[in-house]
Amino acid sequence: MSNSKNRLEELLARIEAANAAYHEHDAPEITDAEYDALRREAEAILAEHPELREDAEALAQVGAKPAAGFKKLRHRTPMLSLDNVFAAEEFAEFWRSKSRFLGHEGAWELVAEPKIDGLSISLTYQGQKFVRAATRGDGAEGEDVTANILTLRDLPRQLPEDAPEFIEIRGEVYMTKADFLALNAAQERQFANPRNAAAGSLRQLDASITAKRKISLFAYAQGESSAPVAATHCEYLQTLKRWGFDVNPLSKLIPEGDGEAFQNGIGVARGTLPYDIDGVVYKVNDLALQSRLGFVGRAPRWACAWKFPAEKATTLLEAIEIQVGRTGALTPRAKLAPVNVGGVLVTYATLHNEDEIGRKNVRVGDVVELQRAGDVIPQILGVVKSGGGEAYVFPDHCPVCGSLAVRADDDVVRRCTGGLSCPAQVVERLIHFCSRLAFDIEGCGEKTMQEFYAAGWLHNAADIFTLPTHEAEIAKREGWGPVSAAKLSAGIAARREIGLERFIYALGIRRIGENNAKLLARHYGSYAAWKAAMIAGAEIGSDARLELGSISGIGPAIATDLVAFFVEEHNLHTLAALEREVRVLDAVSAAAVDSPFAGKVMVFTGTLTMARPEAKARAETLGAKVTESVSKKTDFVVVGEDAGSKAKKAAELGIRMLTEQEFRDLAGF
Repeated sequence: MSNSKNRLEELLARIEAANAAYHEHDAPEITDAEYDALRREAEAILAEHPELREDAEALAQVGAKPAAGFKKLRHRTPMLSLDNVFAAEEFAEFWRSKSRFLGHEGAWELVAEPKIDGLSISLTYQGQKFVRAATRGDGAEGEDVTANILTLRDLPRQLPEDAPEFIEIRGEVYMTKADFLALNAAQERQFANPRNAAAGSLRQLDASITAKRKISLFAYAQGESSAPVAATHCEYLQTLKRWGFDVNPLSKLIPEGDGEAFQNGIGVARGTLPYDIDGVVYKVNDLALQSRLGFVGRAPRWACAWKFPAEKATTLLEAIEIQVGRTGALTPRAKLAPVNVGGVLVTYATLHNEDEIGRKNVRVGDVVELQRAGDVIPQILGVVKSGGGEAYVFPDHCPVCGSLAVRADDDVVRRCTGGLSCPAQVVERLIHFCSRLAFDIEGCGEKTMQEFYAAGWLHNAADIFTLPTHEAEIAKREGWGPVSAAKLSAGIAARREIGLERFIYALGIRRIGENNAKLLARHYGSYAAWKAAMIAGAEIGSDARLELGSISGIGPAIATDLVAFFVEEHNLHTLAALEREVRVLDAVSAAAVDSPFAGKVMVFTGTLTMARPEAKARAETLGAKVTESVSKKTDFVVVGEDAGSKAKKAAELGIRMLTEQEFRDLAGF
């Protein structure tokens, strides 16, 4: 368990850097296959240890924050990512799990669409006229690229009169292989691949540069709309085609059982296509079923991407380096002779931990085989040719602060014992606090945090908000100036108000990622209520502890980690300092104001005609707080057939009980 936690932490620590390289800078450091492989390893850990699911919130990250040079546009409906599968059995299990979620019988009818390797785009039409375009960005907020997208000659500027008054159409901007080769031949700067070229061309601050480059667009999805367009995804694609959009001609309606044959066929044809693809997307055709399935984390339940296998390469292992994370974990990585894998130059690969180094017997000077997958850094598969070097000796002291690095008997990771006296741990915590899913402070990246920590200005998260007092000094530092220093101060000032869920996430409490932070924010509503409950929850068996452990998705183990944070005196001091610097906003329910379940605590018990996961998900969309146990704070208990002790306890406490039909009637479905 401890080993799995540490390995998962190592995987997740690198995701944000990979996403930034890919989505923000259009210069990925690893291939898609490598990225996928690391994600698969993380998912494998979670399959074995589902209680660690909330450690994996970095897997929920979508895209990256919009670039500073672009105006930001907020998506009315989030632009999310997709869950990936890599083999026929994984594909089949993905759809079996959706059948269990809905209680769906029979095979799914799917639409299979080649997964274009490009840049996601959102196109908004008002009064049937094109009005704006935005990149996906971080899924919630993207870059305004309206002027750039207007350079596409094939973009419909006007929709027919039968189109909705308002509609958002989504698709992928890409560059064909031929246009990519022509662009590279015509300019000094060489793009690594067509995806980078398409993204770099669309995300130009000067739209005239975009106009000189040939980019293309496939439309394939719908965001928000003022009126229904179709009953099925197939019908929607036909409508898009009638409206003048390019729709991938290889998209096909298939029964679920034909997925493997379609995947194999596209895989064979992949090299002959005029554009790059990295897999196939499979979507439920029935839009009503899509609506019922809804979303979880970063992805819809009604679609998955079946990715092609990872590419491999061999190269020389030049050195083994040690990195120190915010929890003190010492993580080894291999420095490699640069090698091109799928069009991306790779210079580092993960070595996981000291046991992995021994198991694979990798040594400096060896020629190794690597595979790009997962998050950021490729993984070494094994030694191809020995270089005759000595076996690597893992350090027993922290390479940053010199403190003893110890390894518990049941732990695969060696950890620095320096704690807050270790600069690496402190800096990593500061970086997490400023990261995209947390406070998202413009200008407070890794290098800035390292620089200002070294200058003695930063000791804890609250000190970040005192940096504007050093603006004059910052402006005189190398690489800075009055403009950049003022911009940093403005970025900090803009984040003195923050939503509760982001604040909770920013604290970096072990196993509290984005989704769990949302659960806690929705359940407790305000910072004051959450903090009071966590402090009271330190007493095992208290009402506060029982309530925390009963929140659906939290559970007793995570509750233990939460309250452990609040018994540490230095954490309480940091919270008190933050309270003087920032205002934490109450959680805002996305439910309709007139929902009878908004803000109410609900429990489901017994056998329902609808699948239990769907019932819980629907209640949560209406603003309910779903828990697993009945207490005096419970407002409703939905009782199915053969209800047991929960129904009995609800009766004893005088809690209102609803039949499933009464729940449906009140919920309006």
